[in-house]
Formats: sequence, C-alpha cells, structure tokens
Amino acid sequence: METTQVTNFRREVLRRIARYAWNDCLPEHVYDILYEVVTDETPRVRCCVHKERAVLKNRIQMALWQPLGLNIINASKEALTGKYDKSLPVVDVLPNACDACPIEKYYVTDVCRHCISHKCMNNCPKHAISIQNNRAFINRDICIECGRCAKSCPYGAIIEINRPCMTACALDAISAGPDKRTVIDYNKCVHCGNCRTACPFGAIDERSMLMPLLAALKQKKKVIAMLAPSFVGQFGMKVTFGQLVGGLRKLGFFKVAEVAVGADITTLHEAEEFLEKVPKEIDFLTSSCCPAFVDLVKKHFPEYDDNISKTTSPMVSCARYLKDKYPDALTCFIGPCIAKKAETIAHPESMDFTLTFEELQCLLDGVGIDLNDSDAPEVQSEAAAGGIGFPLLRGVQSSMKEVLPEDLQKNCRLEYAAGLRNCHEKLQQIKDGKLQADYLEGMACANGCVDGPGALAMQGVTRVLVTKFAAATGKKTSLENPEAVEAVKKLNFEV
Repeated sequence: METTQVTNFRREVLRRIARYAWNDCLPEHVYDILYEVVTDETPRVRCCVHKERAVLKNRIQMALWQPLGLNIINASKEALTGKYDKSLPVVDVLPNACDACPIEKYYVTDVCRHCISHKCMNNCPKHAISIQNNRAFINRDICIECGRCAKSCPYGAIIEINRPCMTACALDAISAGPDKRTVIDYNKCVHCGNCRTACPFGAIDERSMLMPLLAALKQKKKVIAMLAPSFVGQFGMKVTFGQLVGGLRKLGFFKVAEVAVGADITTLHEAEEFLEKVPKEIDFLTSSCCPAFVDLVKKHFPEYDDNISKTTSPMVSCARYLKDKYPDALTCFIGPCIAKKAETIAHPESMDFTLTFEELQCLLDGVGIDLNDSDAPEVQSEAAAGGIGFPLLRGVQSSMKEVLPEDLQKNCRLEYAAGLRNCHEKLQQIKDGKLQADYLEGMACANGCVDGPGALAMQGVTRVLVTKFAAATGKKTSLENPEAVEAVKKLNFEV
C-alpha cells in the first residue's frame, strides 16, 4: 500500500485509539488525538488547524465505528461497550474532508491550435463552444457535457476530467450530491475500497471493528484470529509465521488459525457443487470467495443470482469449522479486504470481527508489541498449497481444478476476471452470448487478494512470498488436507 499523508493520519488515529483503550483511558484522552496530532506547529495540509481537526474528528468517529457527527467523547464511551451499529455503512464519506471537487468535466488545454475547421464548435449540439483569445472556450452555462467536442478535436486538446473517486468506481456508485460533496449509492456499492484509495483528500474512509475486538480481548473472551493466506510478509520480510502467532497470543487471542484451511474446505465443497449443478441446473457457476464480486453479481446482474456458488467463502468456512471445534469462541478475520467487514455483518452466526492487516499493525503498535522481538518457535502451515494460493491470480480455480475428475480438468471452460471493471465486462459478455464459460472466478482487486486495500506489503512481493509459503506446506491439493476433507463430510458449508 502506498503510504501518503492520508495514510499516516488514519494510522495515527488507530494507534492512539488502541493505546488509550488498552490502557483504559480512551474517553479521557480522545481529544489528545486532535490536539497532539495537529498542532499550530505541524505542517498544514488543509486551510487551517480547525479544518484539520474537524477532519480528524470524522476519522475518530469512523475508527470507533460510530455515526459521523457524534461527540467523540460520547463516541468513545459507546465504543467501549463493545457494541457497534451494524446498519452503518462500512465505507463512508467524511463530510469535513470532502473537497466537493469543483471540476469542469470537459476542459480545453493549451494544446488547442485555434484551427480553421473548428470541429469542436461544429459538433457541439448546444453551440456552447466559441473561440476566445485564440483558443476554444466552453460556456459552462450551456454545456451539457456530452463529450462530442473532446471526441472531435483532431489534436485531443479537450480532455475529460472526473472526480478521482468517481473514476475509481467501476459500478457508478459514486456521484456528486446537491452540495457537490461525494455521495455513495449503497444499492450499487460493493465496499471494494477503490474510492477510498483514490480520493486524494482522504475524504472516504472505512469504519473499523478495532474497538469491539479490543473490548472482547480485554474481557478475556476466547477470540480466534483467522489469518488470510496473504499474511506472509505483511508485517516485515523477516517476521516469521511463528512470530506473528506469538504476537497475536500476546494481544490476548485464544488461538490463531489459517483461513487457507477454510479455502481448502471451500475448494472441496465448491467442486462438489460444480459437479452437481453444471450444466444440469445452471450454465455456469461463479466463485464465492470475494464478497465484493458476489455483491457485484447480486446488485448489477441479479439474473445470475442462482449462478453464484452457494458454498461459503473461505472466511465463513473457516469460522464454521472453528466454531464447531470451539462453540464458545469468537472469530476475527484478519486480511487485506475491506469488503470482508460487510460479509462479517452478513454472517453474524459465524463471524464476529474483521480487521485489515493495516488495522492489526496499528493495534500492535498501539499496544507496544514488536513482532521482531519475539523468538517464537517455527509454525507449520496446516493448509494445502491449493488453499494457500487463493489470493493469487487464478488461485481459486487452480485449486478447484485439481480436485475435479481428470476429464473435466482438461475440458472445463474456466474464466477469470480481476478488477471490478473486468468482472463486469466478463459477466456482460456472458449475458450477451459472446463468452461461454463453465466456471467464472471473479476478484474485485486488480491483482487478486494480495492487492487488497487493507494490505501493507506491495502485491508483487506478497505474491512471491505466498507462492513460496504454499510450496513449503507439503500438501499440494485440498484433498490432501484431512481436516478439510473431514469437515466437508461433517458440517454444512452452504450459504
């Protein structure tokens, strides 16, 4: 993940909240975040110190999973109860941070040559273009932003400019409200986090489950940390699996489990579902592991709702497997994904909390745990290479293909799409009859889960490390994981 000033502010808020909550003094010190992070001497990133503190208040409210606008002392007291309003959206716009981007959609650049043919003028249906000071001029009061001028200019001198958040959203879920501030349409939004990453003002953020998790840990409840397969290398190249487990145990986690085991379970169950349904009941099956992709299908291609795999995602599969073993335990997914928070809320019977890798690092920093200081023993992965490889490009279908009958391994039409635009395009091609598929794996992130918005390490590095970690497990396919095989026989892994 690129580290910007926005990232630094977000992380500092999370670190301080974790520190104060851990030391039982959050309400007394929550205003210190405003007056110590932003002072009269710190460099300005906004117009004045008051504006910066107003934005920080919004960040605190989001970090505490409280409504925007709630007094931060009251918000911290409410958060300490361990309860959080699950009706609040995971991704939200910070009203004090949004710049209301006063962007003119079509803009004439200095490339304009004041040519004689004036194709931009001739093609404008509203005659909104004239020549002034030897260049084209667009009358904003008349322009309907149709874009014909930009298409017709032979020099490409007229460019289209959109808000970064709108450009980043592949599903048209972002628009400008009456006051020109960004508005999210949650009937279209899939909580992928692309808008949060794209906004240069940090005006879109995610709510955090840090406080309800901390409340459970402080109360000595049995909380199981569920590590997504892409954890390798996220907390430092030299931090071992054993050191990470040791650090999580210091935090108070009862047990540390690998979601890759859940991925093995999902592989086996989804393969059975595929053999049962395709092509007898449906033409093709889609993967179930990416909640943003699943929501894309449900919200934008509802006609394919029956084509979504009814097998639980690796996160939910792992949680059900663990709760069968430890009925009184709570589960906490830790991974690179923001959309998993929405999936956690949708599966309260299995999931209790979700943190991103970024949030976990801030929690460790706030509490004062350095993973490099631990001399923990080496820990061996319990998952197969297939499950560990889920966050890689084509990782899901590669794992599932290996457990299918040999004839299907050769003849099955497997399709893959990474990035929501590509996912949307593939589904549209299927809908238009331009693409034939038996199985479609969709991932919201452009390079698979290793490229998630909550990741800490560069995706290229993580990809290499996950591949090496998978090769060292000693079990190639999910069929070689006895725990997964037994779990599929014993438990229900249908949504």
